[in-house]
This record gives sequence, structure tokens and C-alpha cells, in this order.
Amino acid sequence: MRVDRYSGQHSISAPTAIAHFEAAVFNVAAHQPHAGEELARALEVEPDFPAAHALKGFAGVTLARSETIEAARRDYAVARRALGLRGGTASEIALVEALACAVAGRLLDASARLDAHLVEAPDDFLALKLSYALRFMSGDSNGMLRTTSSVLGAWSPSMPGYGFVLGCHAFGLEETGHFGVAERFGRRAVAAEPSDSWGLHAVGHVCEMQGRADEGAAWLETSRPTWSACNNFSYHMAWHLALFYLAQGRIADALDLYDREVRPTETDDFRDVANAVSFLVRLRHEGIDVGGRWDGLAALARKRATDTTYVFGSLHHLLTLSSIGDIEGAGRLTSALGTRARPHVGDQSNVAEFVGLPLARTILATLQGRRDGNSLGEIARRLHTVGGSNAQRDIFLRTLAMIAAEEGRRDDLVAVLKVQRGFRIDERFERLVYSRLAAHDKSAA
Repeated sequence: MRVDRYSGQHSISAPTAIAHFEAAVFNVAAHQPHAGEELARALEVEPDFPAAHALKGFAGVTLARSETIEAARRDYAVARRALGLRGGTASEIALVEALACAVAGRLLDASARLDAHLVEAPDDFLALKLSYALRFMSGDSNGMLRTTSSVLGAWSPSMPGYGFVLGCHAFGLEETGHFGVAERFGRRAVAAEPSDSWGLHAVGHVCEMQGRADEGAAWLETSRPTWSACNNFSYHMAWHLALFYLAQGRIADALDLYDREVRPTETDDFRDVANAVSFLVRLRHEGIDVGGRWDGLAALARKRATDTTYVFGSLHHLLTLSSIGDIEGAGRLTSALGTRARPHVGDQSNVAEFVGLPLARTILATLQGRRDGNSLGEIARRLHTVGGSNAQRDIFLRTLAMIAAEEGRRDDLVAVLKVQRGFRIDERFERLVYSRLAAHDKSAA
């Protein structure tokens, strides 16, 4: 058995393959762009490398498109076969068994399997990072924090990956509202591991949630050399910076940053799409013309209208279709969410039924000039289950609040804003929606 520098146990013994795998794990942790290349090199040296095949499969799961899930299933089959050749270590068995759950759409079960392994091996960094990522996709912020809290005592500054662990812990603290301690852990993470863009990200989130736009913008501008070297996570960090610019009233600067760094290319990654859509919807709510910036997003939304692999991604496509007035496309996507909700196969079926479909029907009804009967406050209270961060889901709360205001639904507006106030301060947006409510009331008088 060989143990890599991040405490992963391997049944293979080729040092070169393990070195490439360690590099892949670092790239995953640091959100840098070479993880796939390093895994390919590891598999060239050792084709029957269980952990490498498993990590490749998890990458497909987190991309959350129908074709990437199919690829992940193939990776799982290869990983399982490779595991059978030598019996496997505890690390390898946990990874492959968790991947089996993940490709079946049971992300929380996959996390639970990895967490069970962490009880015995709390220093297995990859197991921690993957469990954490799957809980993040599932909107389980309490689970994220529980996972990092359970292993933190086993880590010390001398261990490779220590700063990344602190960064994960910081973000879990932020997502559960522990802003002061989250900021401290985030700053410690970056000091311990300068490549930790996730720790940088956690501190940025704290600034955003507390309405500290000037400090947040300065933090991200100062740390640009780190996060600009990331993979598409750099687009997300640029998105955060653009939101700080909007909060500062720097609309032209925000639009320029959007074009250069938030959406520099028309990618089909749901995370990149979410950045773009949520930025443009914010401007739409404020009556700002964004020109042809919806065009590429509209093409992707129509292409993905029936791919409901990940409800969070589907709902962003729905916001695109709603924003451009595509009633037919929005209807197709809403119907697809209804289909996803019925079989009760995997976590996303439950998410579609619990919150995705009610939200979609509400947005579609508004687009059609109808008033939907769903409680907007109840939808808002359920939104955390769609996954992503509080900052990302905020666009759905804003959409619900705008619907409530423009339809004169005062009680619903109060309920939605109560949910929003639970994690962030945004007095500017509250003034905007109450002005829309006042305009509705005046026109109805």
C-alpha cells in the first residue's frame, strides 16, 4: 500500500502515477485548470488506478449534465473493475462506493459514505473535499460544516492541505451565518495556503452578506493574482467582484468586468451560466438594458430545456427564458421539471418536486400574465435545497420578491424578504421592491 501526500491510501505502487494523482488533487483543491491533465498522465502510467478513475467520475458528476453523468457512470465501472484487481484500500473502497451513489443521483448518500470513511481516516483530504463538494451541490450547508468540524482536530499546519481544509471550514461557517468566525478562518486559510481561492472566496462572501461592498471589492482586487489563475472558478470570483461594483453603483465597471471576465466565452457549464444569468437578471430588475448579452444564454437555455440533471442549473436556464419572454421554452422546461419530479429517482427528483417545480410554475405563470397560487414565502423557505450558496440562490429570492411586489402580494413580499434577511443585508434591493409594490398599489387604487 502507498499513501500519498494528502493521506489517500492506494493499492497501486507506481510513484510517478501517484505523483500525478497528487498534482490532480492539488488542482482540485486550488481550483486550478490542470486536474484533468494530471489524471490522464496518472492513468497513462497506471491504467488500473482506482482512485484516479473515481476522481474522474466525480468530476463528471459535479459538471451535472446528462452526458457528463453518463461519462461518470463509465468511469465508475472502470474504477470498480480496477478495485477488484487488488481488493482495494479503505480510501479506494470509500471513493468507489461513494461514486456508485453519486452516479445514481444520490449525492447525499455519497457524502455519507465518504463521511463514514473520514471517521476512521479524518486526514484523508480528497474524501473530505468530495464529501464537502457534494453537500454544497445539495444545499446542505449544515452538513458541510458538520463534516469539516468533525475532522478539524486531526489536522495541523504541517500537513499538506491544511490551508484548504481551513478554507472549506470557513465557507461552511459563512453559509450557516457565523460571519465573524468565518472571516477569521478564511484569512487563516489564505495565510496557510496562498493558493486557496476557496478561502479567499469565503471572506468575499462574508463581505457580501454583511453589505461591506467597498471592503469586498478591495479584497478581491488585491487577491486577483491568485484567483485569476484558477479554472472557470475565476469567472465566479469575477462575478462576485462585479456584484460588489453593482452595490457601489459602478454599473459601467460591472458590465465591463462581465464581458471580460464573468462571461468571456459562451461555456455550457452550469456554474458559468449561473454567474451570467444572475448578474443580468439583477440589471433587468433595475431596468438596465444589457443589449445582446442574453443571446448566447438563450441558445443554451433552449438546448438544455429538457436536461433536468441538476435543478439549480435548470432554474437558471428558466430565468433566461423568462427574461427574454420565451413562453414556449419556459413551458418546456417547466414540463421537464414536472417529469423529473415524478419518478422519485435520486435527490434531484425530490428537489424538483419540493421546490424546483413550484418555483418554475410561479415564474411561468408570471410570464404568461397569470397569478400562480403557490405561496411565494414557502418557496423561499425551501430554496436552500436546490444547492449552491446563499449568494447564488439570492437571485431566486429576488425574483420571488419582484413577482410579489409587482402583483401586489404584500404578505408574500414580507415573507420572502424575511428569508433573505436571514443571511444578508441588502437595503438597496428592499427599497427597489417596495417602490414596485407602491407603484402597483397606486395603479390599483
